[in-house]
Amino acid sequence: MKETTQFMSRSVAAMLATTILCTSGAALAQDASAADGATTDGEIVVTAQKREQNLQDVPISIQALGESRLENAQVSSFDDYQKLLPSVSSQSYGPSQTQIVFRGVTSGSDGLQTGSLPTSSVYIDEIPVTTIYGSVDFHVYDVARVEALSGPQGTLFGASSLSGTLRIITNKPDTSGFSGAIDAQVNKFGKGDFGGSLEGYLNLPLSPAAALRVVGFYQKDGGYIDNIPGTRTFTLDDADPDTNLTVDNHALVKNDYNDVETYGGRIALGVDLDEDWTVTPQFIYQRQLSHGGFLFDPRKGDLNVTDYFPSRNLDRWYQAALTVEGKVGNWDLVYSGGYFERKVDSTFDYSYYTVAYDSYGYYANYYPDGNGGFLDPQQRFYGSDHYTKQTHELRISSPSENRFRLTAGMFYQRQSDTARTTYDITGIGSIPPPIWATPFPASTGDPDTIFMTRVFRVDKDYALFAQGEYDILPNLTLSAGVRGFRARNSIVGFSGIATGSSIDSCVRPSPTPDKVCINIDKHTKQDSYTYKLNLSWNATPDLMLYATLSSGFRPGGNNRRADVDPFKADKLYNHEIGWKLGAGRFTFNGAAFYQKWKNMQFGLVPLNNNGVTNIYNAGDANIYGIESDVSYRVDGLSLIASMAYTDARLGTDFCEIDPATLNIVCRPGVAPAAPKGTRLPVQPKVKGTLTARYEFPAAAENKMFVQASMFFQGGTRSFLTDADFAAIGPTKGFVTFDLSAGTHVGNWKVEAFIENLFDRRGELSRNTYCAITFCGPYRRSYPTKPQFFGLKVGTEF
Repeated sequence: MKETTQFMSRSVAAMLATTILCTSGAALAQDASAADGATTDGEIVVTAQKREQNLQDVPISIQALGESRLENAQVSSFDDYQKLLPSVSSQSYGPSQTQIVFRGVTSGSDGLQTGSLPTSSVYIDEIPVTTIYGSVDFHVYDVARVEALSGPQGTLFGASSLSGTLRIITNKPDTSGFSGAIDAQVNKFGKGDFGGSLEGYLNLPLSPAAALRVVGFYQKDGGYIDNIPGTRTFTLDDADPDTNLTVDNHALVKNDYNDVETYGGRIALGVDLDEDWTVTPQFIYQRQLSHGGFLFDPRKGDLNVTDYFPSRNLDRWYQAALTVEGKVGNWDLVYSGGYFERKVDSTFDYSYYTVAYDSYGYYANYYPDGNGGFLDPQQRFYGSDHYTKQTHELRISSPSENRFRLTAGMFYQRQSDTARTTYDITGIGSIPPPIWATPFPASTGDPDTIFMTRVFRVDKDYALFAQGEYDILPNLTLSAGVRGFRARNSIVGFSGIATGSSIDSCVRPSPTPDKVCINIDKHTKQDSYTYKLNLSWNATPDLMLYATLSSGFRPGGNNRRADVDPFKADKLYNHEIGWKLGAGRFTFNGAAFYQKWKNMQFGLVPLNNNGVTNIYNAGDANIYGIESDVSYRVDGLSLIASMAYTDARLGTDFCEIDPATLNIVCRPGVAPAAPKGTRLPVQPKVKGTLTARYEFPAAAENKMFVQASMFFQGGTRSFLTDADFAAIGPTKGFVTFDLSAGTHVGNWKVEAFIENLFDRRGELSRNTYCAITFCGPYRRSYPTKPQFFGLKVGTEF
């Protein structure tokens, strides 16, 4: 605690010393250049309210990272731009395995296949691509901007927008002329391996009314975590040393074993049917393969682990989208629809679960191999998810110059997940069954499995929405919005072990041979609404003040186990005041907020539940914060800073689980699992960034630059309940620095950079690869990117 307090004090002092005191969330004004997502007069145009607006005129908390800001910060993935967004944090197992959080609205337990929907959503242009387990790690190239909308966005954005919405806006086909670019990079982690990338785009006018834009990329990231040698001995629950079994990992020992390969592209066609109507079909494909784990084990040394089974994650997805824009009279009509499909296959070392169970009394009878010896009892995990998402939105907007403006529409989404998880012990299917379990039949295809899930999940969302704005005075505007929706959820399939109790609880026989039977057949439906009320006042031509009341809603659902109650919907109520000041070279935008989170959903594993996570409504939470961005430009010097302070805590006791009913019950004399006032996990209290960039001419056609950035955040509570937190421990605050320098000669650019200059080992989150109840002592840390340097060369034409 003392170290964290000193860190926060030093961080705040550093910010004051720069004379740029930030407080978070509004919008990040950047260099006045068209490449930065700005118009030629310096305005940054965003579409956060479903119509194009100058960022400084939008009375909501939004941070916009334009194209040049993304390029200058070497952004290619979520981890790269997350550090530029102080109100955003995450819990992650690696690329494409990340739960995104806005303003601390998380219980730290999202991502279960049959559990809660995410608290935040990810959009590509106008279409959501959110999936329940981990967010799509969209490769950032030829992107106009990233918009981070903090707070509940349930009026105009319905899909999983309880805490906020992250929007990636791509560059569109342009009929005005041919253009293109090629960019290449070589890089290396200071203590790790080499990598590199090759990216490019072409904008091809096909006629005065049509253009094609094609983007392609390939990126190889070297590894930086070493799998070092190790052994472990299982006692098999008896006092006889002759029955001990010792295993080692010599076959998997490797340096820099967590490499990543990503490639893909997109193609978009823009067609002007006439002066009022435009059609833009777009197709995006991405494939990402990662090896090894991205969390390290501090007990084994810096950036080291001892894994006994290989880890691998293969994520490939595509999105086919269509946008139609036109006019009906003088009203704007927009249809956006898409079909999204994603397949994720993963395997990782689950053997620490076995290590924990070595003292639970199972092994002496469970693991004899039938030949006088014993099986290697270590477990490995195999999982696959096949997601589909179909979305349609139709909206109409009145002319923006009217005193009263209205945007209204309807939305439909159907998303599904065919989920398969398997926990295997090699050879267990060929030995006599133990007393308490029966091997899975060969017909399931997994005779060595001791636990498995075969579930088909469907979530549907129907919504009608409207938001109106009325200029009470030329400088005073009132806006109000409402979204009414109907949510449907169903889960059908099998989850459990091949025991008599699992079979006895079956609802009906399985229609397919890949599961024992159907023991889950649950359906829920809910109708609700969200609202937004906003008052904005342009006190001067340069200063806008606003106040907002808004709400967010996340549907409830059913737990897998029949004897555990369903979990209810949770709601977020947001109260916010903000300001936007833009005076020539200086901007200062910010917001202060209070959020009340009611009936927060939380995943917990009861001790007698075979490691199965149930979802509970843990009670209420209160979240206070302030967030802001500041920028200043003079001649070739630009200073940009942003910072957020977030204090998120339980507002009620989160009581313990009744071991008899497996439901949460507050009982006299029993300490709560997490008492009132407990900090919510994942989100640091303080997070911020400061960047200074200086550009100067070096010759007639030669422009050079130097840039330095500082990123900092405070420590976090890793998990909500006291028992889990005690097992995992807190993360500590840290500061990292980036440097870059380069030159532009004509259409060519050359840049050298180094990230995490002093190789500071900051922890973004802590986690385990099995239930914390059993594997807490074997926790691992997800680090900031280690020292990383590279050289970029590119040209535009």
